[in-house]
Amino acid sequence: MAASKTRFSGPKYANGNHKSQQKAYNKTKKGLALRVNANRLRRQLKIKKGSPNDAAHYPGSTTKGRAQNRSKNRARIA
Repeated sequence: MAASKTRFSGPKYANGNHKSQQKAYNKTKKGLALRVNANRLRRQLKIKKGSPNDAAHYPGSTTKGRAQNRSKNRARIA
């Protein structure tokens, strides 16, 4: 039996995504749109990098949102 090769290898982010996987996703149409909207809202809310807050969109909105604590805004890793 041959050794099975994992789909993604190498370093991982804290949320479990592999860096190669995330890099490829960010180039897709959907991934790019998510990233652009997140960065735009962060600029509008004047939230600096490294801040304990995230730019959290209101449900169903891609343009409006509020500053929210990172621990409340991000999914928990099991």
